[in-house]
Amino acid sequence: MIEIGLLVFPGVQQLDLTAPYEVFASWPEARVHLVGKNRDDIVASTGLRLRPDVSFAECPRLDVICVPGGAGVNALLLDDETLDFLRVRAGEARYVASVCTGALALGAAGLLRGKRATTHWAFLDLLSPFGAIPTTGRVVRDGALITGGGVTAGLDFALALVGEIAGRAAAEAIQLHLEYRPAPPFDAGGPETAPPSVVEAYRARGAALRAERERLVERAAQRLGPPDVTG
Repeated sequence: MIEIGLLVFPGVQQLDLTAPYEVFASWPEARVHLVGKNRDDIVASTGLRLRPDVSFAECPRLDVICVPGGAGVNALLLDDETLDFLRVRAGEARYVASVCTGALALGAAGLLRGKRATTHWAFLDLLSPFGAIPTTGRVVRDGALITGGGVTAGLDFALALVGEIAGRAAAEAIQLHLEYRPAPPFDAGGPETAPPSVVEAYRARGAALRAERERLVERAAQRLGPPDVTG
């Protein structure tokens, strides 16, 4: 049985979490855990109420540890309990993963140094202070590290991981079950194709979050110190 842990925290972007959850939960060989600091209910960024299955202390050994993103990631960047949990579990896991801005939490835990990684397009540059190599893509693989781009890329990431472990046929069976064949009504899924006015308005709405995130990323990166270049 493949043990998969998805981190849950207040302000998580629910689709970052529930999209890969749906894929993994459709895989008979996997057991999926929603992992929180404790088992208290949490509220996602858009109001969905979620309940962790296991606490940090109760969490079994994981083959895959995955961190979704969302506005709540900001609070994780200086949260020693969460960052320590990620470091320990990453050292045990076969795969370390993130969706969207969950990559920033991996960065704050020191798990991205020298690694190619991706995240939501609006925050891709914030990977650099953590020593990562920002890389555009829906799914970016660097050894045991697998990062997904923004929000909906969680589906692609999860299918790619199932294919990696169980083979293409298993992943394709899940894709067929979910009827995942994207055909969006608008070609506005990235800043290179969305109308400039839409991109500008999006950036304006997120300016405060961006400014706070920049400040926290700088502090988190400083706490890591310079990379170890010995060896």
